[in-house]
Amino acid sequence: MGEKSIVETIRKLAITKQLNFLIGSGASLPAISLMSEYSAENKNDELLENVKNKSEIILQDEVELQNNNDVLVTLQNYERFILSIIQLLNYSNSRQTPKNINIFTTNYDLFIEKAIDIQQQKNYFIFNDGSRGYFNRILDSSNYNSTASYKGLNDNYINEIPCISLIKPHGSVNWEKIEFKNSNFIKVNNFVLDNPVVVPPTGYEQQETFLNDHFHEMLRVFQLELDKPQSVLFVIGFSFQDSHIAKMIRRACLNPELMIYIFAYNIEDKEKIMKNLKNVSENLNCKILIPEDFGEGIYTLNENSIPCFTIKNLTDLLNIGENKDDFND
Repeated sequence: MGEKSIVETIRKLAITKQLNFLIGSGASLPAISLMSEYSAENKNDELLENVKNKSEIILQDEVELQNNNDVLVTLQNYERFILSIIQLLNYSNSRQTPKNINIFTTNYDLFIEKAIDIQQQKNYFIFNDGSRGYFNRILDSSNYNSTASYKGLNDNYINEIPCISLIKPHGSVNWEKIEFKNSNFIKVNNFVLDNPVVVPPTGYEQQETFLNDHFHEMLRVFQLELDKPQSVLFVIGFSFQDSHIAKMIRRACLNPELMIYIFAYNIEDKEKIMKNLKNVSENLNCKILIPEDFGEGIYTLNENSIPCFTIKNLTDLLNIGENKDDFND
């Protein structure tokens, strides 16, 4: 398949199928370092502290943000990514697929939430993070099954409102465990907590029963979405070192109507992904793509002049712009 053919295929799938994203830690570079860059003894604690610090910065005023270039660049990358998703939602045909795009992320930083908040000031769409409530926003996975519509003033038409759903199976730095009437819940706050509800990579067994059940419920939502007909999953910044999710991807490949496109950072990353997925790429409906699979206008060169593919490149790939009519047959 040629470069142009790959791009056209991916763009067409993005607006004609039920679209899902799986976003890993590589997407939050350069603000959040990869796990391999932390010390072996305290890497989970060091990662959490870094995520908390960077998340606090993006929630502060513009002056503080401008003084932290890595955070600013990462946030801008996410802003452009969210905008490209909104455009895909607007171009899609709700008679073919629901106007909803799911973002699954193992990151517990707040870059996606902040980017969505910024874009909601400029664009009309619903953000569904699975919470309900006003003063106390409580997580409930059943909320992901809801849709919203705009009704004409004279009740003469109903249009589905575009929606972005965010599912975070590893928790978030603004999640708090609370108890109410002898039951435990997870509350979503608009600030970073000292002791947030998060789970370290492959650390489910360390959690208490309530949190363990919650995280597995989030992963169940992920599995159900991949089991749906006419679905597509785009993966970026994720190498599948989490055995739970790698197992789910292998199982999801049994769905003949699901297409999975994994965008590897480089050729070495592809080899790591193939190892973690146990060569699932040999399956016809799972493709692992490297930068060289695209034209030079899509991938970029890193500081060592090596081709790489990041969330910024994925945004460029999905930005169908004026060519939308070519893919909306």
